[in-house]
Amino acid sequence: MILVKTREEIELLRESNLLVGMTLGEVAKHIRPGISTLELDRIAEEFIRSHGAEPGFKGYGGFPNTLCISVNDVVVHGIPSAQCVLKEGDVVSVDCGTLKNGFYGDSAYTFEVGEVAEEVRKLLRVTKESLYKGIEKAVAGMRIGDIGYAVQSHCEAEGFSVVREMVGHGVGRDLHEEPQVPNYGHRGQGMKLKEGMVIAIEPMINLGKRHVYQDRDGWTICTRDKMPSAHFEHTVAIGKDGADILSSFEFVEKALI
Repeated sequence: MILVKTREEIELLRESNLLVGMTLGEVAKHIRPGISTLELDRIAEEFIRSHGAEPGFKGYGGFPNTLCISVNDVVVHGIPSAQCVLKEGDVVSVDCGTLKNGFYGDSAYTFEVGEVAEEVRKLLRVTKESLYKGIEKAVAGMRIGDIGYAVQSHCEAEGFSVVREMVGHGVGRDLHEEPQVPNYGHRGQGMKLKEGMVIAIEPMINLGKRHVYQDRDGWTICTRDKMPSAHFEHTVAIGKDGADILSSFEFVEKALI
C-alpha cells in the first residue's frame, strides 16, 4: 500500500532527514586514511543520539550497526568493523538512517579518501548527477519508470552500469515502504507519482559490469568483477511542481571544503 503523507508528516520526515544530513557531515570530518569504519560508525551513533534520535539502521532486520559503510567494490550494506581501515585512494559510501518522532530519515554519500583514480572520480560525479536527474522526474503525474530511465540513461551514456538487484523505496514510519524505485526503467511506465508520496532515490552505479553478489555475512553486496561502485541517496517528497528534497548534502559539502 502506498502511503501519501500529510504536510505535517512531511515536516517530521524533513527533521529526520536533515539529521541524517548533519550526521553525514559529521562523519565527513573524520574520513581519512587510517581510520576504521567502526570508528566512523561510533561517531555517527553518538551524534544521532545526542540529537534526540535513534539510529534508523541499528537492529533493523538484524543489521548490527548505525551506518552501512561500503568501501570500493562493496556496493551497499557494508558492515563497519575495526579491521576495515580506510586507505589512500579508497572510495567509501556512507549510508545513514535516523528515527525521530516516529519517522525515518535515509540518505547516502560516497566519499573519496585522499587522491583517487580519475575514472573513479568520474564515477562518483556521474552517479551524483544521476541522482539529481532522477529527482527532476519525481513530480506528481510522472511515473516510477521516468525516474529509473533518467538515472540509467545518464550513467550508461558515460559507460557505467546500473545495479538492478537493489532499489530505492518509500520512506515514512517504516524505513522501507512501497513503492520500490528502481534505477533503471522505461519512460511512461510504472506507478504514477502522487503529491505527498515520499521516496528515497538512490543510484547504485558500478565502474565495471552491473553484476553483484551477497557476501556470506548475509548483508554485504559486492560487485562480481571487484570494480568500484558509487552510491548517492536523497529522500524526497513528490510535489505538483517538483520534488522537495528532505535530506541534505549541504553539511557534507561544507565539511569537505
